[in-house]
Amino acid sequence: MSVTASESTSLFDTFFQAEARLFLLAGIRIALSEDGKDLTSQGIFTDQDLATAHIVAKDPAVIAGLPLIPLILEFAGCEFQHMLNVDEGDKVSPGTMIAAIQGPATHLLRTERIILNYLCHLSGIATLTAKYVEALKGTRTILLDTRKTLPGLRYPEKYAVLVGGAQNHRLNLSQMLMIKDNHTDRAGGITPAVTKLRAAYGAECPPIEVECRTLAEVDEAAACKVNRIMLDNMDLEQMRAALAHVPAGIETEVSGGVTLENIAAIGAVGPDFVSVGRITHSAPVADLSMRISTLE
Repeated sequence: MSVTASESTSLFDTFFQAEARLFLLAGIRIALSEDGKDLTSQGIFTDQDLATAHIVAKDPAVIAGLPLIPLILEFAGCEFQHMLNVDEGDKVSPGTMIAAIQGPATHLLRTERIILNYLCHLSGIATLTAKYVEALKGTRTILLDTRKTLPGLRYPEKYAVLVGGAQNHRLNLSQMLMIKDNHTDRAGGITPAVTKLRAAYGAECPPIEVECRTLAEVDEAAACKVNRIMLDNMDLEQMRAALAHVPAGIETEVSGGVTLENIAAIGAVGPDFVSVGRITHSAPVADLSMRISTLE
């Protein structure tokens, strides 16, 4: 196996450790199992037939998922060589050759759609994320993703967000305790909800974020000295008023109704973070193709 373009996969290797890597590998196994045996290719090609595959961009895109290519091929039991023509996170133009792979024709044909499914989906997320990040330039606000991800693809999608230049919110429900209306209704308010959580987890209590819909809720959350206050579905005027009530030392996040058209205005108001579900749940796939030619 050889890589003649950049071999730097530090972000990928750093992100996909421990639980994240287990989920990633499980997803690849499931994808291969879903497709089963490629009886068509096995009936036409022999194990000795070789082929070359070129992955080409058909639209402008930010490329994410290149380190998945060798993983998928290895899981398929393929002996291969591959060359990367671009780096992870590169912005490419239509017609750019992204990668070339050489190996048994049966293996390349079997893994073609799986490789493209990952690369197109993750590159689509990275591309849309980069547009939101660009819209926030000149502000202090950092773009975050959400948990609005496809089941089983949480970690790859959140990795693609990083490639696109944003940051991750929480990967799972245990990394940050988020108090929402159901929690406050059950506990009897924000203050008792915070008190219960701190009593339940003590010194090991994860950071606490409170979702606030009104200025009164912002004041109550601030008085509890939580780690972060989320301003939920507020307009710009409400945001400005709410941010003025949050003391230094408490992070602020805006969420709800954020689009490419209004995110710059939100950033100008000055929250620490803005979270956007659209960058994962509504990202169009990047248009990439794989051209496979058999070798004589």
